[in-house]
Amino acid sequence: MTTRTVRRVCVTFASVAALTSVAACSGSDDGDAGKDGTRAGGVVKNEQITALRQVQEKTGGAKSARIEGSTKIGTEMSMTQSGVIDWSDGLKGSLKITYTGGTMGDALKQTGGDGSMEARYLKDEYFANMGDAFAANIGGKHWIRYAYKDLAAVSGASGDVMKGQVENSTPEQGVKALLASGDVKKVGQEEVRGVATTHYSGTVDVATLTGKNAGLDAAQLATLKKQLDQAGITTETVDIWVDKNNLLVKKTERGTMKTGELNSTVFYSDYGTDAAVQKPSASDTVDFKDIMKQQQDTAAGAGADAS
Repeated sequence: MTTRTVRRVCVTFASVAALTSVAACSGSDDGDAGKDGTRAGGVVKNEQITALRQVQEKTGGAKSARIEGSTKIGTEMSMTQSGVIDWSDGLKGSLKITYTGGTMGDALKQTGGDGSMEARYLKDEYFANMGDAFAANIGGKHWIRYAYKDLAAVSGASGDVMKGQVENSTPEQGVKALLASGDVKKVGQEEVRGVATTHYSGTVDVATLTGKNAGLDAAQLATLKKQLDQAGITTETVDIWVDKNNLLVKKTERGTMKTGELNSTVFYSDYGTDAAVQKPSASDTVDFKDIMKQQQDTAAGAGADAS
């Protein structure tokens, strides 16, 4: 595999893995239910609204947590993530992300790595450590820096939308999704990893997305809806389990994308834990923009030689 291919694969997968992991931690943000609990498709019982709003308030107010989860999207990718995130002022924290299968995981391993990476999230940027195999092809540097405003080149979204998605990647977003759905129900009492919990479930209709909770204007909302449409998502089922302190313990999401079935499970614990994170050394870091420019210059040079 050529150096250029290694760079392209690693840069793309680092961004996909880091953003997918953060999104899996949060769940969809589809706006609040009405004050009377009604929403197209059904009626949410008032007692369930009250309970879920308490969960949203307590979980959101906890500001940080340890997470552990897995995400699978058809045959494209399967991955695990674990670490600590803090959402008290934007998003910060550190996650270990490992591709466990799928075509993306296989391609990443062909670059010489083991399919794992570390992502460090800061308020306006994040860093991905791609390992020694990547460093050998990029001047000995292990980390890629991504400014959220620069991610349009990978995602096709505006920088503001991408930054908003990351900043809104907090555990209570999954609770908001249930408040927004028209069929949320209390399933019952269940034990999760030795913790007594209450289980709630609902189906979220992506077609009813509104921008008020995410703070998106009309243009940003249109871009976000376009992304979801391109992925082929129409509805997803969200389940949450909460403990006696109204803190989220577990969340699952199930839906269909163009690339296959989506299945995501995340466990939350140690609320309030320290999520201190530092920027990697500048001498061991390369900027995403610089890699992209190098690839463009190489491609332009190859085209000129061919002519």
